[in-house]
Amino acid sequence: MSFLLGTSAPRERRALFAAPPIPPNSATGVGYARVDLSRTESSLQKVAVWACVNLIATLAEVMPLHRYAGGDKAPLPLPGWLADLGGDGHGTPDWLYQYVYSAMLRGNSVGLVGERDGRMGTPTLIVLQHPDLVRLRQDLNGPVEWRVNGQQVPTSQVWHRRVHPVPGQVMGLSPIEMHALTIGTGIAALRFGSQWFEDGAHPSGILTSEQRLDQTQASTAKQRFVEALRGRREPVVLGSGWKYETIQIAPNESQFLETNQYTGTECCRIFGPGFAQVLGYETGGSLTYSTLEQASLSLLTYAADPWLVRIERVLSGLLPAAQFVRFERGALLRTDLLTRFRAHEIAIRNDFETINEVRDLEDREPVPWGNEPRPNKTAAPVPVTVDGGQ
Repeated sequence: MSFLLGTSAPRERRALFAAPPIPPNSATGVGYARVDLSRTESSLQKVAVWACVNLIATLAEVMPLHRYAGGDKAPLPLPGWLADLGGDGHGTPDWLYQYVYSAMLRGNSVGLVGERDGRMGTPTLIVLQHPDLVRLRQDLNGPVEWRVNGQQVPTSQVWHRRVHPVPGQVMGLSPIEMHALTIGTGIAALRFGSQWFEDGAHPSGILTSEQRLDQTQASTAKQRFVEALRGRREPVVLGSGWKYETIQIAPNESQFLETNQYTGTECCRIFGPGFAQVLGYETGGSLTYSTLEQASLSLLTYAADPWLVRIERVLSGLLPAAQFVRFERGALLRTDLLTRFRAHEIAIRNDFETINEVRDLEDREPVPWGNEPRPNKTAAPVPVTVDGGQ
């Protein structure tokens, strides 16, 4: 099933604010023990952080979405504006990825409303803004003042949704700011490992002399020794009183591999239970998945579902009363062929499903006789076909 029911030409976007180019990610500080996470994107250098955010954002982007009204079980067509909520021609799936990206990393998603429904006044065009360009100012018991890229924006034009709310604060907590120490330690371990493979992460040796040397003589001896070795790999002849010793430290003694594994697991836990297990990080337990279905169920139950519910509430709030949207979670819980057909057979035998409903789930064309339940409930189960025949 497709997320969008059709394609439409990009709607004209209002020139809200032109964002300046965002500088590339960089971490500053002295030494490998300091990592600057003042720019939240720097946290994505930690693979576990990127994997968690990308996992949920991708699920929100690709999972089928349906609209319902009241207690009607049959889905309704999605309104045209919901096919491209950002109005940029990339479609709402792209918009959902951006929304989850901001919410998971910063605890907030902020957009500027470009169009509203003429009858209800709800937004039908929301241009999401980079969170680093959004500033909020609120005096004690005073009005809220929003600024985007340094320019004040009317509060009525701002669309804001938060995660991890705190009493008395408009903005939600940022998981990256709250756990910067854990993430920074993981990135520092990665950098240490990179430096290790680059140059050993420690002096490769010690050149000593029995003679008394001043600083200039020591620097000159070091320079000549390095020049003799660089790119030649030839034996070095030392004069009387000189001695060279190599320094070797086992990589496992530095513990950067263990640190990287530990911080990876901890970074997954920042975003909720289930992420570490689904992504294959060691959690100290013996939990295993015997089937792909069980792994998908764990992902949906503990990791993805809370975020999918948040997205459903956001999009449902843009629709008329009594209407709502819902992700087709069954698209994630794909089982093996035999298990699915056994489940279909049980559903048909107990009148939970019809033949055509089963065929629709299996992406097959309906048959003329498949819309009604079995007329004789005491008869043998109706065989389920897979080739389009009776």
